[in-house]
Amino acid sequence: MFLCILNGSGEVLLHRNIATSPDSFLKAVAPFRDDLVVGVECMFAWYWLADLCSKEGIEFILGHALFMKAVHGGKAKNDKIDSHKIAVLLRGGSFPVAYVYPPKMRSTRDLLRRRNHLVRKRAELLAHIQNTATQYNLPEINVNLSHECNRKEVDKHFPDTQVRKIVQVDLAMIDAYDDVLKALEWDIEKTARVHDKHALMLLRSIQGVGRILSLVILYEIHCIERFDTVQDFASYAGWSNASTNREARRRGPVAPRLATPI
Repeated sequence: MFLCILNGSGEVLLHRNIATSPDSFLKAVAPFRDDLVVGVECMFAWYWLADLCSKEGIEFILGHALFMKAVHGGKAKNDKIDSHKIAVLLRGGSFPVAYVYPPKMRSTRDLLRRRNHLVRKRAELLAHIQNTATQYNLPEINVNLSHECNRKEVDKHFPDTQVRKIVQVDLAMIDAYDDVLKALEWDIEKTARVHDKHALMLLRSIQGVGRILSLVILYEIHCIERFDTVQDFASYAGWSNASTNREARRRGPVAPRLATPI
């Protein structure tokens, strides 16, 4: 990884490629530890460095990758150039800050996201069975294939033996996904009750929030206080600006602050 260190005047004190290891990083920054602030772009591999800085008492700031790209976008781009641009943004106060998710619940959040990936793959298999019936101009399958009891005889819907084999493969994979997901969801829920059972129960008391959605809200939001306003939270959740503005006007001229933990 490329490491770029600037002083208060913007002069480059160190700019080189180092091994991605705790020992290499600590050795490189050792002469500058007194007033060091580490800024990292929010990509997929920042966990270890955030935890290392926390352990060593070094201030760590995570940069929002999308906003950072908008601020320092340019034609020339590589790791060396980007490391200098990130340091310049950090020194100039233009560093778009992202939330540093704490390690206690981080791995469970990643496990929940992996579950979402597996659910999507399962949905693709269900859709493929329906599409196969359409491909061969067969009557529509008028049952909900998500339920195991409705899948027992569905392969007989396909008269061609080879096409039937395709469907049987899909069904076998769906059954396998069901077994994996059932065990995975049980494990995530058990862990969530240890992390914050009270918040989990409060979320499930909301009409329309079920077993899985409550887990997603719990782990993706983590701490509601990190959002200063309703608009900040709405942006994070992916709601449209128009809807957010209408809600803000309905509530009054000043948006309420989110101060109640979930």
